[in-house]
Amino acid sequence: MKRVLSLLVFVLLLNGCNDGNLTVGTIDFSNATTQSCSTTNIIYKLNAQEALILEIPTTSFVNEPTVPGTPLNIPIDNSTYRVVYRSYSGKITSDNICNAIPPATPTVTDQWTATSGIIQIITTPITVAGTIAGSTVITGYNHNIIFKNITFSRTSGNQVYETFAFGDYVTPATTFPFAFNKILTQCSTTKQIYNYTTSGEALTLDIDPTLIQSSETPLNKPRTGVISATTNKLIYRLYNGLLTSSYFCGTTLPQSPTFNEEWIGVAGVTGVSGTIEVTTVKNGTTAYTHTIVLKNVTLTNGTSSFNLGDSYIYGDLLTN
Repeated sequence: MKRVLSLLVFVLLLNGCNDGNLTVGTIDFSNATTQSCSTTNIIYKLNAQEALILEIPTTSFVNEPTVPGTPLNIPIDNSTYRVVYRSYSGKITSDNICNAIPPATPTVTDQWTATSGIIQIITTPITVAGTIAGSTVITGYNHNIIFKNITFSRTSGNQVYETFAFGDYVTPATTFPFAFNKILTQCSTTKQIYNYTTSGEALTLDIDPTLIQSSETPLNKPRTGVISATTNKLIYRLYNGLLTSSYFCGTTLPQSPTFNEEWIGVAGVTGVSGTIEVTTVKNGTTAYTHTIVLKNVTLTNGTSSFNLGDSYIYGDLLTN
């Protein structure tokens, strides 16, 4: 009698656990590389005969770091934002995912479709050392994607994951040429100093006038200042069109060309960072050459930043 009761309790326990939210199956793409389709909003991972597909607008991946502890959270709506797992009858390639008309074989043998959950994205910059000592270059942005409380609908019941790591997706950063000729110009009225390339980049400095004087500096004793939001304000811009000298020195910025990148110099700390050094030597009878060097200067755009290096030569300014 006790044996019969034990079996009955065991059967009841099995039935009580089958509530439609099954977690007995697993899918693992941790060793797979994230790929993307060139003509659609699809990024995906392949694992022999399996595919994990995420349909998400490319605009969701912003090239700006997320605030620590505050990831981007996007609800899965099975329309604009979709997650699908598929298994196939044979080994698959990108053609099975990206082609408008996929190959006839292999065929899909099973499909799980996410019905709810959150797509969580944490974005961080990818930086490498630049050619100047102490400088950094942003080469791209890494978007770490995690699915939170995701529920897959499948033929044998629902599959639920509290946390499911999709993996990393990298987007390239804008390349900054910094192809300046190091010959600086100063506006007669505003006294702003600028350097630019006709292809469309400029580095401007609203310099403290006391740093540019018609007298030589002692040997190894340059005039110094620090970058701030007003005095010695430094701005790097990348433009959408060609530049000429007529763009600069006005009281307001011209409407054309427009710029698509603007990076502002971070306020410096005397003797530590954001330092401007000006060395002045006589050039002929009445002229002077002022060599401007930027030391440990950081430029920032939103929450992204990069460093010009321990000693970046801004260029030479000739005055009379």
